[in-house]
Amino acid sequence: MFHYLAKRVLMMLLTLWIIVTLTFLLMHAIPGDPFASDSDQLPEQIRANLRAKYHLDEPLPIQYVIYLKNLMMFDLGPSIKSDTRGVNDMIADGFGASALLGVQAVAIALVFGIFFGIVAALNRGNWIDYGAMALAVLGVAIPSFIMAPLLINYFAIKWPIFPVATWGTWLHTVLPSLALAFGPLAIITRYMRASMIEVMNQNYIRTAEAKGIPTWAVVVKHGIRNAILPVVTFLGPLIASLITGTFVVEKIFAIPGIGKYFVDGIFNRDYPVILGTTVFYSSILIVTIFLIDVAYTLIDPRIKLSNKEG
Repeated sequence: MFHYLAKRVLMMLLTLWIIVTLTFLLMHAIPGDPFASDSDQLPEQIRANLRAKYHLDEPLPIQYVIYLKNLMMFDLGPSIKSDTRGVNDMIADGFGASALLGVQAVAIALVFGIFFGIVAALNRGNWIDYGAMALAVLGVAIPSFIMAPLLINYFAIKWPIFPVATWGTWLHTVLPSLALAFGPLAIITRYMRASMIEVMNQNYIRTAEAKGIPTWAVVVKHGIRNAILPVVTFLGPLIASLITGTFVVEKIFAIPGIGKYFVDGIFNRDYPVILGTTVFYSSILIVTIFLIDVAYTLIDPRIKLSNKEG
């Protein structure tokens, strides 16, 4: 167990280092200057001083080493476009809103996705199954940045049920959470339906039914637990992406989450903000995938954590 965990931690650190390195190199490979938009207002000497302040006048390898040293101290650096706030402060401010939306979206997608998948599998071939699959197709076909304006149009403009473009109460989180959850809900429905159909055709399920055990009891005690593993696999990247914020949806609903800072950082060529949000997202993703692997052993005791194959 210890060797497995140590190996996984080392692989997580290696993966994060690769992500940081590639992001750093690709970002600096893009032509342009963070202070280019200010070129008409700023004298050349002031621009040179600003570049020196943020070490942008240093050779790229030195900039890389400086960034890694700060990163090891959990310092994501200052924002180029903000004199008073660092990247750590921005992430701390925005993570609460992004995490709240993400948790709600994951809960909606998980609860309704599993429910619809089970119902579709148990009613395979009739109108209930077709209806659930039609919903799944729509969820996959309509991305969240299209679903968001549709929800705003119908549930905030035509029928003013929920507020938008502001932030403060739970009602403000409903529409963005639904927009984020619709796609994952459809995917979970498809995964759960396919897995549930396969599980319900197993011999031990037929044996339980032959003993006179009610169908609902067979489904709850035997079916769901064995059918949910493919859904758990999908939960790793889903949880990470939703909790750290879906940038376009946050921008559409004017939510003060991490996505706002990431999008603004791209437009402003704010290197530390882009790098910091990428590192933060990647860290959440890597840790979540690891926790999902551990969760396998709780769901299915036949799966053991081991550093050996077989």
